[in-house]
Amino acid sequence: MSSRREGRELALQALYSSDVEVMDGTTVLKRIMENFGDGSEPAVDAHSRSFSFAAELVNGVVANRAAIDQRIEEKSKNWSISRMARVDLNILRLAVFELFYRPDIPKNVTINEAIEVAKKFGADDSPAFINGILDEIASLLPDKE
Repeated sequence: MSSRREGRELALQALYSSDVEVMDGTTVLKRIMENFGDGSEPAVDAHSRSFSFAAELVNGVVANRAAIDQRIEEKSKNWSISRMARVDLNILRLAVFELFYRPDIPKNVTINEAIEVAKKFGADDSPAFINGILDEIASLLPDKE
């Protein structure tokens, strides 16, 4: 698994946990990092790029949550954010953050990664749901090179 995929998965877990436990995502991510693997220093070092990317994603989503949620709400036909499954919503938040705030990551990579994470963590219909909303949102953006 790539360090970015692992980072996305860690970020999703942190954001989801922060929703459930009503804690900020950064605190949850730190807890995940402390408990990663067997807790040995080499395990953490081996995954430092994943943790770094996860921290960037979590901090970015937290800092821009209102704008991100507004974009999701605008493009999610017949779905308010309050009705969305927490896993799906947080996958969308991560992807929308990447689409708007990480110009170095191509749109198609962001969308494909979100779909793959949804296959692993979401319900059976999550990948299609996420793909539909992200396609709508991404269509507003110029292609990244």
